[in-house]
Amino acid sequence: MLRTVFISLSKASWAQKAITRQPFAWKAASRFVAGETYADAIRVVRQLNSRGIQASLDYLGENTNNVEAAREAAENVISLLSEIQKSETRSNVSIKLSQLGLSVDEELCRNNLARILKEAVKSNNFIRIDMEDATTTTQTLNVYRWALEQGFENLGVVIQAYLFRSEKDVSDLANCNAKIRLVKGAYKESKDVAYPKKKDVDAQFDRLTEALINNSVKAGKVCASEDGRTPPIVAIASHDEKRIQWAQQTARRYNLPSRSIEFQLLYGIRRDLQEKLVSAGYPVRVYVPYGTHWYAYFMRRLAERPANVWFIFSNYLRN
Repeated sequence: MLRTVFISLSKASWAQKAITRQPFAWKAASRFVAGETYADAIRVVRQLNSRGIQASLDYLGENTNNVEAAREAAENVISLLSEIQKSETRSNVSIKLSQLGLSVDEELCRNNLARILKEAVKSNNFIRIDMEDATTTTQTLNVYRWALEQGFENLGVVIQAYLFRSEKDVSDLANCNAKIRLVKGAYKESKDVAYPKKKDVDAQFDRLTEALINNSVKAGKVCASEDGRTPPIVAIASHDEKRIQWAQQTARRYNLPSRSIEFQLLYGIRRDLQEKLVSAGYPVRVYVPYGTHWYAYFMRRLAERPANVWFIFSNYLRN
């Protein structure tokens, strides 16, 4: 119930205006968001790097509705790549295609993506295309394939385990040696396109984990780079220890070393698990969002973790 409420609020402009005006809202959101500037983001990445953890920086924003805003978003990502290079921090960059103008004009989006990828090549960095709600899945994968066809190899994409279509998508993407980040999925989707029950999502997540490992072994590309710039083809993003253990067990069945799987977690969640995985010799990457457009991301984190609702409510009563 609470998950549905917070997912709905993430898309409601009236709720965004009401909540973001409250001082306690940013205090709560700052648990999950590094800050609003490049400097805030780089500071957090330095802290992660000092603990042996890589990062994936995300300049927050989505659903851009005009050409200028889409181009400005692309410029901000390009500037972020420059900041990462100058600071000599170990981080790649995650982007959303709707931020680059996907819903405005697909050609505009492709052009903005190509500009970003060219800059990423110059700075020896990697771009991860995030997956958004199910209405954009086909378009997102089409743009990703287009970028591969243009000769760009420094990018990957996200697959959401709760979608029925994901098993076929993983199979299709195996033909182009796609670099995939597997997640459960954080959007509220119709039961016509996604598994509504956790046990079914978990089962598909495990099936897809094995498929990704199998595909990567066949492709002969599974180990992460030592500098953390390019992640391995197999990137498992979850805080669910049962899913993580399944991935570890599956890798061992394929006789793969620990560096073959990169585990990805969200900033502000399960630092103990991050440390545990690093100590066990696994590459770990933390997804670090930053920027002024933090509201929708924050609402989705609350949908995943309703225990944080009491923190917000108790602070509201004090104001």
